[in-house]
Amino acid sequence: MLINRINPTDVPPKYIIPECFREFNDLVALQTTRTGGVSEGPYSSLNLGMNTRDSDENVHENTLRLCVEAGINPQRLVSSEQVHSTEILTAENPGRYHGYDAFITDKKNLFLCIFTADCYPVLIFDPRHHAAGAVHAGWKGSAKQIVMKTIAAMQKNFNSIPAECFAYIGTGISSAAYEVDLDVAKEFPSDACMCHTVSKGNNKYMLDLRMVNYNQLLASGIPASNIEQSQFCSFGDSGMFFSYRRDKGVTGRMVSIIGVRSL
Repeated sequence: MLINRINPTDVPPKYIIPECFREFNDLVALQTTRTGGVSEGPYSSLNLGMNTRDSDENVHENTLRLCVEAGINPQRLVSSEQVHSTEILTAENPGRYHGYDAFITDKKNLFLCIFTADCYPVLIFDPRHHAAGAVHAGWKGSAKQIVMKTIAAMQKNFNSIPAECFAYIGTGISSAAYEVDLDVAKEFPSDACMCHTVSKGNNKYMLDLRMVNYNQLLASGIPASNIEQSQFCSFGDSGMFFSYRRDKGVTGRMVSIIGVRSL
């Protein structure tokens, strides 16, 4: 049960609305920051993640506040216990599922949710068919081309034409902060069309997941002019975002949401 503790003096939830989606009046698309909730300590303040040690009451309250601010029904959210797989759910009904790291839908008033705290959220919109996709792109999913698989699923299920789609790569951990071992780096091609890695010695590399996913969007047929990339870094911009790596696992989660609502 959602508990309403909203009062007029509270700071409302702060979120980012991608510029590439602003022309579509029936589309809800956003990524939250960490500001505008009731959580405390390392989860301060707008923690939306159920898989944290924050209280369920706080997370439910934060969810309600976000939905009120965004003008959406909290009972119409679609989410999953994400497992870094490439399983894609074609969402027909709201609910919390297990084992999916991407969603697609062409149903109105279903709002697809991706939770992150360093991984990249990727939101996709097909304005011709009023279809949406949401992707959780960590290194494992990115290495297995989850973004490309999601776009292919939209083509198969909704007849989406990638050249007509728009995409937003939300805030995640930047290459300057994302040091990985050789066993992770070798999962990605070293050429510039897939990722950039810079050796630091001792088999340490800096992995650019944002570029990886940008190039997957391009390879799927979405034109560069239709792709927007967040310039923030979840690790570096500590006042705005949670970061699993920076905070050594004790931190909250942002949510990225996309869905078409009835006007």
